Amino acid sequence: MNYTELFHSLYPGFFQEEGIRALPRDWVFTELVMDLRQDLPDVTPSGCLNGISFGEYYGELAALRNTVRLVDEDWVQYFKEGDRFYCAFDGEMIVAFCSLADMGRFQGLHIGGPGCVGTIPEFRRHGIGLEMVRLATETLRQDGFDLSWIHYTHLAHWYMKLGYQPVLRWNSDGILPDTEVDK
Repeated sequence: MNYTELFHSLYPGFFQEEGIRALPRDWVFTELVMDLRQDLPDVTPSGCLNGISFGEYYGELAALRNTVRLVDEDWVQYFKEGDRFYCAFDGEMIVAFCSLADMGRFQGLHIGGPGCVGTIPEFRRHGIGLEMVRLATETLRQDGFDLSWIHYTHLAHWYMKLGYQPVLRWNSDGILPDTEVDK
């Protein structure tokens, strides 16, 4: 598969966006993919806190957005009414979150992925975010998605723990040619 072509299909005009062009050239980001048509890796992150539960979020958007603000104020704009979200909970409190995006189709494949993944500071470093993304990815597979795509991250190694594979790297100038992967 030509992942450069897939990237441009998913994000047309991405490198013309003012915010992307303004990024420092030495900031390099990675795009990763997991083929959901295959058995998912048998990976369960260790260390999750007792009492943490996981699932799709059906509560008030305002409560979710308040939690998102604790991680990254700029992400609040991406949490919109009608979108799907997956969360980790300590009782009723949201402690980690991600969007469940339907990115569309490419060459007959249905593509989705978790995005804007965050864990509130006091719950970090316990494996909660990893377990949440693992379960969110499984949810996408169960919903019939063919590929799960991780977009715009500098945490490639974190996602690779779950079996995601890097397919492109880019900076503000565009996709770095020496990192393109065709599979």
